Amino acid sequence: MYSRKIQDLIRREKLSYGDEVSVERGGKTHAGTLMPPSELGESDSVILKLSSGYNIAISASGAKIRLLHRRKKHQSAGVKPDFKKGLKRVAVVATGGTITSKVDYETGGVTSLMQPKELLSLVPELSHMVNISSIESPFTRMSESMAPPDWQDLAKSVFDSLQGNDAAIVTHGTDTLHYTAAALSFMIRNPSKPIILTGSQRSSDRGSTDAAMNLMCSAAAAASGINGVSVCMHANSSDDYCHLMRGTKVRKMHTSMRNAFKSVNCLPIAEIYPNGSVNMLSETGKPKGKMSLDRCFDPRVALLKPYPGMSREALDRLVERKYRGIVIEAFGLGQVPSETRDERNSLLSSIKAAIKDGVLIAFAPQAIYGSLNPQVYSQARQMLDAGVVYLGDMLPETAYVKLGWVLGHDVDYGGAKRMMLENIAGEFSARPDPGACLY
Repeated sequence: MYSRKIQDLIRREKLSYGDEVSVERGGKTHAGTLMPPSELGESDSVILKLSSGYNIAISASGAKIRLLHRRKKHQSAGVKPDFKKGLKRVAVVATGGTITSKVDYETGGVTSLMQPKELLSLVPELSHMVNISSIESPFTRMSESMAPPDWQDLAKSVFDSLQGNDAAIVTHGTDTLHYTAAALSFMIRNPSKPIILTGSQRSSDRGSTDAAMNLMCSAAAAASGINGVSVCMHANSSDDYCHLMRGTKVRKMHTSMRNAFKSVNCLPIAEIYPNGSVNMLSETGKPKGKMSLDRCFDPRVALLKPYPGMSREALDRLVERKYRGIVIEAFGLGQVPSETRDERNSLLSSIKAAIKDGVLIAFAPQAIYGSLNPQVYSQARQMLDAGVVYLGDMLPETAYVKLGWVLGHDVDYGGAKRMMLENIAGEFSARPDPGACLY
């Protein structure tokens, strides 16, 4: 919250959050939008949002503040969600994140856009691309706090929203968006309609936001009829186009860049342009049956990342706690610490004991690109002989989600192994495309 000094200053000048003001201090003048204070602690600095989209804090000591323009009241009702003939009906399922949020200058907080007209007010171009039929929110969760029960609730919400609509757009925080994309890929079987996940790396109140274009391209992807679960995000650092990427073959590769998401070991499905044009790069395949909902998931699974010098205690503890399946990110073509100077750092004996106890151990590549091959090195062959399931080029995150989904079904150990090796939702590449590396 602002200090009493700043509150008195704002009151004396009859200012409101969202007003355009200038702040003069120390011979320098800055102009921008008067922002609400942080909710944490007490601030003795005025916060302005500059035209660049970035915020600055200016000490109130000795500062002079002057009104430039009064804030215009937000009028979303002026944009009506009238349906237009010939456009696809699209449902938006919002889980939180910056892409469907806005600054509420009345309260000083951030609120979600929960009405079609509000979303159309933020991105009016959408009204010429699709008919937004509804915005639903099964829950609001920061993506780093997502868990399997959230995936199950979201899968049901998306599946239900597709009844009577042509496509669904899921807005999501970017940190674990690729986990959720994988979960929906397995939980919604034979998707015959587009299910597009999107997010934004930068909030909608910043000049460099990617929210509007990601939404426009997602709408274009939804209108295209490209079936299946996919992720639609910026393809490069400019506002040129987005990539549409398979939900089981995509990964967040950068913490903050707008083109953080990349297809791994395969080309993107398509280039999607904000004007609605689509340039296909690969095929998605046709559904093999009727679309159905399969939300099974056993949470007793884990994802383990070995490192040099790691003790096998981490694996042993998971087994002791009755975990049913563990994905291990293997080095290189499929090795983990085995012939170590200290027997306590060898995973081989622990892996053998775990498999003997009925724990399904699967290896996925720790390297981002390429595929595992247990036939090259003797250490990997030992693991294969012990019963480890080698998952080719499957992403570790996808493997973790798939393992929980597989074990959620009433299958025996052998059946679970067969399901893990079956290409259910495009999680395997028949042959990793070398041209896709760092595409």
